Amino acid sequence: MSVQIAPSILAADFARLADAAAAVAGVAEWLHVDVMDNHFVPNLTIGVPVVAALHAATPLPLDCHLMIDDPDRWAVGYAEAGAANVTFHAEAAGNVVETARSIRAAGARAGLALRPATDVDDYLDVLGEFDMLLVMTVEPGFGGQEFIAAMMPKVARARKFLRDSGTPLWIQVDGGVAADTIEECARAGADVFVAGSAVYGADDPAAAVTALRRQARMASEAVAELHSGRVT
Repeated sequence: MSVQIAPSILAADFARLADAAAAVAGVAEWLHVDVMDNHFVPNLTIGVPVVAALHAATPLPLDCHLMIDDPDRWAVGYAEAGAANVTFHAEAAGNVVETARSIRAAGARAGLALRPATDVDDYLDVLGEFDMLLVMTVEPGFGGQEFIAAMMPKVARARKFLRDSGTPLWIQVDGGVAADTIEECARAGADVFVAGSAVYGADDPAAAVTALRRQARMASEAVAELHSGRVT
């Protein structure tokens, strides 16, 4: 697994989003953009015009997490606005497969997000239609929440299925990911880590990204050694 860090601009200054992107350009793999509609979740953030503006302002690939109703209708617009990855919630979609295919047809990768209460087993058979699985480690809607460690078995279950089936898919975790939780996520099988406050609450966001990646990589490598049989 290749460790990737996706700083979340939900924790940044919304009046200086271009500066927030620039602060992690060159060190982060993604820029995570939380889209909320005040319907699927009780919060309202940004939409397609801001995503298009960010796409023009940063070289970082945009990782859009749609916490919105009716993603079947709206998701493609984010791909067309320049998002490199568009993740939508299984709980909000009418047809997860068709929506994933529409996103891919528009030139973006497709991700499937699961709320904490959603069973990953219900979606294992469609993961081949996606590029990423997002396991929420908080309830979606607000930043700065406490990490839900009870989600780690869900991550591990998904990773085992992907490994056993040979399905190439990233597993992303989002919510409460920080220095004291990222290693646990990596050991469970995550390889893409959304970090908001841990990055944008730091004095040096770029250094925070580098430190988080180092922690996750070391934990991931230790797990890989166990699976390879080199460690008993």
